[in-house]
Amino acid sequence: MTFYLPVFLIVAANVFYNICAKSIPETVNPFLSLLVTYLVSALVTLILLFVTGLDENFTDALEKINWSSVILGISVVALEFGYITAYRVGWNVSICSVVANIALAVLLVPIGILFYKEVITMSQLIGIILCMAGLFFINQ
Repeated sequence: MTFYLPVFLIVAANVFYNICAKSIPETVNPFLSLLVTYLVSALVTLILLFVTGLDENFTDALEKINWSSVILGISVVALEFGYITAYRVGWNVSICSVVANIALAVLLVPIGILFYKEVITMSQLIGIILCMAGLFFINQ
């Protein structure tokens, strides 16, 4: 159960994420909406930081942060702006996420192989090919 719980959380959060991104009124500036989103996120994160605590003092913990946290923040803004924009230009909530996530998965395969020394099995390769075929048919 511990192995699948994070994936369940990702899926559940993504359901709400896409419903909320699709539900942002078109009259609202998307960056104002994202600002409110990040203020709420910062508050929740701060509360969770205090609840879970740190194993060391805050300054020492902060010194361990590297470039990836900054790039992740930029990536999250781009991701969310992309979804908001996709829904505003007419993508269906039932298709947009499928297309984006399959394309993402296919792009991450060579990255996993080249940079993280991951191994792709024959059954996984067949699944990737089926995903690419699915992308083709979804976009017809």
